[in-house]
Amino acid sequence: MLKKIINGFFAGLSISIGGAAFLMCYNENKFVGALLFCVGLLSVCWFGFSLYTGKIGLVLEKHSKEDISALLLGLLGNAIASFACGFLLAYAIPQIGDVAHTLAEAKLAQGYLKGFIRAIFCGILIYVAVYVYNNKKSVLGVILGIPAFIVSGYEHSIADMFYFAASGIASWQAFGYIWIIILGNSVGGLLIPALQLLGNVTFKRGKNASLAPAQESAVSPIGEPTKNYSPTSPEAELASDITQDSSDSNGEEN
Repeated sequence: MLKKIINGFFAGLSISIGGAAFLMCYNENKFVGALLFCVGLLSVCWFGFSLYTGKIGLVLEKHSKEDISALLLGLLGNAIASFACGFLLAYAIPQIGDVAHTLAEAKLAQGYLKGFIRAIFCGILIYVAVYVYNNKKSVLGVILGIPAFIVSGYEHSIADMFYFAASGIASWQAFGYIWIIILGNSVGGLLIPALQLLGNVTFKRGKNASLAPAQESAVSPIGEPTKNYSPTSPEAELASDITQDSSDSNGEEN
């Protein structure tokens, strides 16, 4: 259990470092800050740390008790590291705290619904970035996907934990907002794999349905089995023709 929390802790630490770089560039050049934020997810991918937003999209494929335990304990580790780093860096670098406070207030002002929708799109991009890294062995998804969700204003739950901790804002509204963003990231992360799974299931059902007429031919037109009603194969028809020809030949000779 402790190992899973520690693995999540390092993921939260990595995201916090990327978040701090973004905050330092926020007033000067937000685009540079968005690019520097990539160091967080790249570190997670390279070292195999347990980041909730990166793992939630795999839960449909890997959902054993051990996998769910790693996911949730990793989230706990993400939260511990993000809040700790937020408090420490805001104290050590006051500029980070000031910018984080402005950013956190803007997030709360937009409301839960807008935050939830933005979190869904963030979850989609994180899933794509991690998928490309895991399956294509390329960091291109991270380098393009992460700046895309940041400049678009999408919401990342682990980064938001860091921002709110650095801002010094502690309220039930902020607590609820974080959980809304976690939920939105989860929906976004599961969206693509869920639709892919649904598509595969639908295709298989359609394929099985195409076999139904052949199976129904074994019953009579009124839907009840009969002894004399059965499908005739090409081989059976050929044998019947040969037998018929033989009978005709015998008849002619007689």
